Amino acid sequence: MPSQLFTNPTSSVIEDNDGNLIGARIAEDGQWRFPHNNFIPKKFEQCIIQFEDKNFYTHPGIDLVATCRAAYQNITAGRIVSGGSTITMQVIRLARQGQGRTLTEKFIELIWATRLEISTSKQKILSYYASNAPFGGNVVGLDAAAWRYYGRNANKLSWAESATLAVLPNAPSLIFPGKNHEKLLAKRNRLLDKLAKSGIIDSLTCSLSKEEELPQKPLRLPNIATHLHNQIIKTNKGERVKTTIDRHLQEKVNDIIKNHHSQLKHNEIHNAAALIIEVETGNIVTYVGNTSGSNEHGNAVDVIQAPRSTGSILKPLLYAAMLSDGDILPQTIVDDVPTKISGYAPKNYNLKYSGVVAANKALSRSLNVPIVKMLQSYGLQKFHHRLQKLNLKTINKPASHYGLTIILGGAESSLWDITNVYTNFSRTLNHFEQYNGQYNLNDYLPHNFLFNPTALEEKMAAFNNISASAIFLTYQALTEVNRPENEANWKYFSDNQKIAWKTGTSFGYRDAWAVGTTPKYVVGVWVGNADGEGRPGLTGISAAAPILFDIFNLLPNEGWFNKPYDEMQKVPICRKSGMRATDICHPIDSNWVQISGLKTAPCKYHQLIHTDLSGMRVNSNCEDVNNMKHQGWFVLPPIQEWYYKSTDPTYTKLPPYRSDCQNFEAKPLQLIYPEANAIIYIPLEMNGKKGKVVFEAAHRKQSSNIYWHIDNNYVGQTKSIHEMGLNIKEGKHVLTLVDELGNTITRNFTIVDKQH
Repeated sequence: MPSQLFTNPTSSVIEDNDGNLIGARIAEDGQWRFPHNNFIPKKFEQCIIQFEDKNFYTHPGIDLVATCRAAYQNITAGRIVSGGSTITMQVIRLARQGQGRTLTEKFIELIWATRLEISTSKQKILSYYASNAPFGGNVVGLDAAAWRYYGRNANKLSWAESATLAVLPNAPSLIFPGKNHEKLLAKRNRLLDKLAKSGIIDSLTCSLSKEEELPQKPLRLPNIATHLHNQIIKTNKGERVKTTIDRHLQEKVNDIIKNHHSQLKHNEIHNAAALIIEVETGNIVTYVGNTSGSNEHGNAVDVIQAPRSTGSILKPLLYAAMLSDGDILPQTIVDDVPTKISGYAPKNYNLKYSGVVAANKALSRSLNVPIVKMLQSYGLQKFHHRLQKLNLKTINKPASHYGLTIILGGAESSLWDITNVYTNFSRTLNHFEQYNGQYNLNDYLPHNFLFNPTALEEKMAAFNNISASAIFLTYQALTEVNRPENEANWKYFSDNQKIAWKTGTSFGYRDAWAVGTTPKYVVGVWVGNADGEGRPGLTGISAAAPILFDIFNLLPNEGWFNKPYDEMQKVPICRKSGMRATDICHPIDSNWVQISGLKTAPCKYHQLIHTDLSGMRVNSNCEDVNNMKHQGWFVLPPIQEWYYKSTDPTYTKLPPYRSDCQNFEAKPLQLIYPEANAIIYIPLEMNGKKGKVVFEAAHRKQSSNIYWHIDNNYVGQTKSIHEMGLNIKEGKHVLTLVDELGNTITRNFTIVDKQH
């Protein structure tokens, strides 16, 4: 007898975390044959024994009484009307499929049946039978039959349903719709009568069971996690795999994606993906790899695993890294002015500038220019190294390949990897108090969708830890991100949950991201086109965020993360600059900051100034010190001031010097455009003529006159609004600006004809 009785290919089957079927793929031989199952439902066991082999538990594989009775019946009838085979012998016959019904074959079945009885338990023999018996058409085995005919697990079948399936292997052709209905019904009812006569069921159960209808036609098997199933088949083809998926959540998220897709497709946006991860375990509870449908629009692509342009989704990681390293405090102001760095000129999405903006506001408002300035300050190579340690596997080229654009979508990552970072961050924060302020490398896990994974042994030892305080402050900033319109007033409703979340939109409107977290769950959403086609309006806030919040509305409100007090300290902070307060700062707030932030520089924007009794600025050359008032004054550099004063009406410029006092003010005049050594292309206007170059400057005293010179030739003056458009020939030039007090700026630039 072979060591393995059954070698037929089996279906690839996946189950949810409760063992419910969520997907099945037909076996290679075209049969619905589920992998072997050792579990036999009690009802089916009683039915099959009563119908096929009453003495199953007492005979040694051969039932001599049944064999003699069968021989007598066959001789009397003059034809074969009974085989007298035990369930054990039928198992052997199923294993030796294709053999003729001869005396020799019968003898082999008898010998192998006794050997199987000696080497195998009765329960195992029953499971062999239940897993391999034919149930009509291309349905093999009890598990497949229960789902194909009744749409549920075999252990949830009624007595009538179990009896129907018990009689089918004896005559599988009876199940075909519209044929032999009366014969199948009669067989089932005779078995129910046997069960009642044997005392297995009572008369009432028997009568009610007979009223149940027979299955009419095979049902479609569940297929609610198609793309996850594709991932599992890569390594577990033909196996039964229990996953971490929550079937009810999966179905609801499928519906959410379907509903949003029905709207998005009108804008030729055809693909979307979503993940829900349980923070504590890293288990995937929902995996929607793409929209459903034909593959006309790449619906078969598992977008969760696909590298896509990250847009702004990496900005929180930079902010968290700078907090963790003590480079900034949450409200430290960052420059937000027109910027050009080695030819790279980032712009804010609204093409406006605030002069300066708090780092946490720059993050929550997703401003590009301040974030790029932060990255420049932090160091591109250093940030790239951080991303490597955070296991963003597809960001695998040198830092120089990406440049500063890495923070605005110049790199590619997957929804799988991005959500993994947030999951590990949230788990770190959840466990901070539990571990008494210590960190545990076992917290850094890869995502997992297998119920009993061996892969959990693969710890993410390379995960470069960012402090719990930095994570908490980052999440705090991300709760201030403006929600979609229908969620805008969430703070006013007590049952709405607090969520740290971020969107991202890639260049050309090709990818829309939204990732959010609570203490218990991380949700990630991607929307776009699998082929990379961009579409107007395809943004994180308009396309991905509504899906994100619809998903979070399915999840319980889990409160909020506990503040990691052991890693934070309350310190005086300058409200204007967001830096550690000095003696001349006013007003001052007392804020909780990360301990590493204590090494940040004190406020550099407050200056001690001296005024006379009328409020004019003076110095010791023109006023007695005893007659001076001394006060701290918030002062921004001229360019930052020029933009900032239009956004903050409370900003007060430095008072002017009294006319008899010498002005020692440093750099009151600054040039906004062009940058040093800029190469300027002159475009053609609509009328075919060459356009002008628009130069722009800022002066701390707006009413000052600025005199403009090109190559030492005077070209004009400006007052208040310091902009000048000039027609300039090709070649190298020098721009010189002089104010009425003699402050001077010179800048070299080159004009290039666009036509060349």
